[in-house]
Amino acid sequence: MSQTPYSTPLNNLLIKMGFEPAPLLLGFVLGHLIEENLRRAMLLSRGELSTFAENPLSLVLLVVSAGLLLLSALPALRAKREEVFVED
Repeated sequence: MSQTPYSTPLNNLLIKMGFEPAPLLLGFVLGHLIEENLRRAMLLSRGELSTFAENPLSLVLLVVSAGLLLLSALPALRAKREEVFVED
C-alpha cells in the first residue's frame, strides 16, 4: 500500500474538522471529468448557457439541483440568522 506522506495526516485533519471523506474523494475523482465535459459543451454551444435549459430533462435536473443546494444551505443560513438576532 503506497501512500504519500501527507495523505494520512491530511485525511485525519479533514475528518477532525468534520469533512466527510466520501464526497471529497468523489470530487477529486470526478472533478476533472466534469470540468472537461463542461468545457466541451461550452465549446459546442459557443458559450451559450441557455443550451443547458433547452432540453426539458436538463432543465428539470438543473432546477432539482438548485433546490437541493438551497435546501442544504438553509440550516446554516437559519443558524446564522438566529445568531445575529439573539439579544444580549
